[in-house]
Amino acid sequence: MSTTRTPTETQTVNLAILGYGKMGRMIAQLSEQRGCRVRLAMDIDVNEGGSGITPENFREVDVCIDFTTPEAAVTNIERVAAVGCNLVVGTTGWQSELPRVRKIIEKAGVGMVHAANFSIGMQLFYRLTRLAAEVFSQFPQYDPFLTERHHQFKKDAPSGTAIALGKMVGEQYTGREFSIPAVRAGFFPGAHEVGFDSEADTIELRHTARSRQGFAEGALYAARWVAGKKGLFEFSEILPGKENHHVGSS
Repeated sequence: MSTTRTPTETQTVNLAILGYGKMGRMIAQLSEQRGCRVRLAMDIDVNEGGSGITPENFREVDVCIDFTTPEAAVTNIERVAAVGCNLVVGTTGWQSELPRVRKIIEKAGVGMVHAANFSIGMQLFYRLTRLAAEVFSQFPQYDPFLTERHHQFKKDAPSGTAIALGKMVGEQYTGREFSIPAVRAGFFPGAHEVGFDSEADTIELRHTARSRQGFAEGALYAARWVAGKKGLFEFSEILPGKENHHVGSS
């Protein structure tokens, strides 16, 4: 477990995966190429109510990656922290419980990385969105807007990513409220658009995920980074670059 082993940069990080759907399987598929090894993978059928998260099952696990459901996430976090294992949480829709989760992580003395979106490309898109909102907010003729679309199986709407983008834009447009249209249809991995519209022209920034690979790559990057560390971190904080920002952890 992470309380007894701190992998070096060249050592393999042992993983548990909670939620073995399409995301979980993609993470498992890429894990060994990224210096990780899956020791345990559990879906809801063997982890109902967090019942599969035990010291025995997690004995050889350094980091647990959670891509489950908003209803299960906080229970999973609490149980994983209690067995002394670090976490990467890619599940969205639970962020209203962040103050409680912070206390859980601090009390257990483990490390956790979370994000509305683990795509490194999306993290760079966040930075562009902040910059664009800062620039366009100085020109009142431009009105900001956001849209997003995901596959029909995604439960939360708007997405956690869209909410985070809305917060970034809203920081530059004090007192403004705008809706975030959310489409749930078909098999879209995910698409988010931020735009600024005037009577004369429209400027649009768009991020489109081609597959789940980008999210899996980011989660594995976070797992290697958080192994052996303590504290609660947002994914944007741990990425290199001068413009690291803390998103959604306040």
